[in-house]
Amino acid sequence: MILCLDAGNTRLKWGLHDGARWCASGALAHQEIAHLAAALPVRPARILACNVAGAAVAAQIESLAAQLRVPLGWFESSAACCGVTNGYERPERLGADRWAALIGAHHLHQGAALVVMAGTATTIDCLDAAGRHRGGVILPGLALMKRALARNTANLPDARGIFRALPTNTDDAIESGCLNATVGAIERLYRFACRVTGADLCCLLSGGAADRLAPHLELPLKRIDNLVLEGLVRSMLC
Repeated sequence: MILCLDAGNTRLKWGLHDGARWCASGALAHQEIAHLAAALPVRPARILACNVAGAAVAAQIESLAAQLRVPLGWFESSAACCGVTNGYERPERLGADRWAALIGAHHLHQGAALVVMAGTATTIDCLDAAGRHRGGVILPGLALMKRALARNTANLPDARGIFRALPTNTDDAIESGCLNATVGAIERLYRFACRVTGADLCCLLSGGAADRLAPHLELPLKRIDNLVLEGLVRSMLC
């Protein structure tokens, strides 16, 4: 049994895989990582972790592995893995979570794809049908955009609005602006990626804000939960 861990900026997502399927999965706050051992239905044989949350979270994951007494491996970006070629000028500088998501996307979708991870940050990556990463962009996630406005302006609130095509109050204007900015970036990169790859891509959408974005995207779309975990387990099985 493999325990895969995706330590993002906000939460830790976990999944237990038996080599054929996911047997259990969940998510918890960083401060709750120590409680994961008691929550697992079985003790894994090994752990593979992807961490973009910093040294303190890494130390908690190491303590978890010691508590379970199982070997821990750290997933890192590489030049190629499981049929996917890293398109970064320096492959090791690509975020490990983006790299895992690309591997998961190539495994789950046969064809060119725009891989969108909508979390604390939003990342948008182009993957062609041959598994070549053609590059991508990073922008603030929806919540981060709203917090930036609230913290760095004198008169704008920490908005709790709803999406409207033409908002007539400030909270809705902020919510709608952040959604439009993100959707616009995704759709613009989608059109460019279709020209670059010469193919009609499918947008593979994952992450905590995916459900907020999905209704507004006007392009071929698949919602995939836990795409980073899918890439982690694939990297161990391929």
